[in-house]
Amino acid sequence: MRVAVAGCCHGELDKIYETLALAERRGPGPIDLLLCCGDFQAVRNEADLRCMAVPPKYRHMQTFYRYYSGEKKAPVLTIFIGGNHEASNHLQELPYGGWVAPNIYYLGLAGVVKYRGVRIGGISGIFKSHDYRKGHFECPPYNAATIRSIYHVRNIEVYKLKQLKQPMDIFLSHDWPRSIYHYGNKKQLLKTKSFFRQEVENNTLGSPAASELLEHLKPTYWFSAHLHVKFAALMQHQAKDKGQSAKATRFLALDKCLPHRDFLQVIEIEHDPSAPDYLEYDTEWLAILRATNDLINVSERLWNMPENNGLHTRWDYSATKEAMNEVLEKLNHDLKVPCNFSVTAACYDPSKPQTQMQLVHRINPQTTEFCAQLGITDINIRLQKAKEEQHLCGDYEEQDDVQSNDSGEDPSEYNTDTSALSSINPDEIMLDEEEEYDDSIVSAHSDVNTPSVEPSSDQASDFSASFSDIRILPGSMTVSSDDTFGSPVGKEGNRGDPVELGDGKDLTKVPLKRLSDEHEPEQRKKIKRRNQAIYAAVDNDDTA
Repeated sequence: MRVAVAGCCHGELDKIYETLALAERRGPGPIDLLLCCGDFQAVRNEADLRCMAVPPKYRHMQTFYRYYSGEKKAPVLTIFIGGNHEASNHLQELPYGGWVAPNIYYLGLAGVVKYRGVRIGGISGIFKSHDYRKGHFECPPYNAATIRSIYHVRNIEVYKLKQLKQPMDIFLSHDWPRSIYHYGNKKQLLKTKSFFRQEVENNTLGSPAASELLEHLKPTYWFSAHLHVKFAALMQHQAKDKGQSAKATRFLALDKCLPHRDFLQVIEIEHDPSAPDYLEYDTEWLAILRATNDLINVSERLWNMPENNGLHTRWDYSATKEAMNEVLEKLNHDLKVPCNFSVTAACYDPSKPQTQMQLVHRINPQTTEFCAQLGITDINIRLQKAKEEQHLCGDYEEQDDVQSNDSGEDPSEYNTDTSALSSINPDEIMLDEEEEYDDSIVSAHSDVNTPSVEPSSDQASDFSASFSDIRILPGSMTVSSDDTFGSPVGKEGNRGDPVELGDGKDLTKVPLKRLSDEHEPEQRKKIKRRNQAIYAAVDNDDTA
């Protein structure tokens, strides 16, 4: 099965699908599946734009709304996770996952599905230690603190994923697992992104929660984005028993969707030819959702997950055979994910801008149906009840001048906070820019400071010109012995000869430069401090 993986999408669906079409013309066959590693930006209208944690000048409508309205349909099944620049109010409607448009599926806060026998899991958001132990307390209308904290990973999602015992084929996260850079070409990474050096040397770059999941799940593939650079690594896990063979995880991070960037990779992945060619629920995951339903927390208070420390009557929520059979009974032994997408909000109309569109905390019928089938709680209904009873959201709105990490509460069990790098990453949007970001409450009637930008027809029609440097998309990811220079050895495995991670091709021998004859610009390293072109169709620095 040919699987395409994309890094930060930034709403550029048209360009991504056009790139897939180009890869199909050049490759051995059609693409079967597209996986997107966050910053997807499923923006339906102007109200959704106001819920995206970026400075107002970066709020552009892009092209997702055309797929939401039915004007266009995704040419290939697309599965994505959330990042840290999302239409959070839209994704919040689907905490357990669901269709955001026909043929485009969101995995939820955390989720596991199957496609053609390939098991795919993922976790949305980025790690922030000061929010990690909180519940999912945020709801629209967001304030200056909650518009950011809504996309921070919570311990409950990690805890659920750590109950999984069956093998995982593919796992998606937005930010990288901490320490993964020690298992690839660290020297080249630091040459490309020199401002990562301090975090890499201190081993604080990336998410410790994702690293914990990597060690537990040991998936065959792990794909990430967030840091806007392509990076491949091979992590050899230690075998639990002497009789077992050690597993290995092939890690790949990709860049953002802009010209001259490595934002897409096509990989051949083994699948079950007898498995159905539609999306399926995963029985083990659904059993875990049912088992952990009572652990749902919609308050801002810090809390710890149950563990075997004498303080909890239950700490093992893994799926038993009986529990999985109960799931099958509830689904009438039909694991097919229903194609039950429905429009829940008005769609953007370029001819009729709605700058005063109201923000509403919606209950999505997909989530209602899913929860009813499994007998679990819709987090949004619990939130609405809490809001009515305790006026939670109103309390938070009064705290818009208080940053979520200044609460004075006990720190997370992780003593470092890294998803936003302690050193400035000039290739990332900075939300604390005083002149760029308004810290006022994102109210239900607030105006959009920057008009929605309709994608230029010239840009859309001249795709081959703007993306003339589309890279050759090899069918493998390879880490050579030089790549792992300075990598940890011992229990994770030894360094040695080049490792082939796909169809046998050595990636070091595959040309990855632009296909046109133009040379790499001398000004390549001059990156604008605040990355002003992150949402532009053309990266000025790369096309200088």
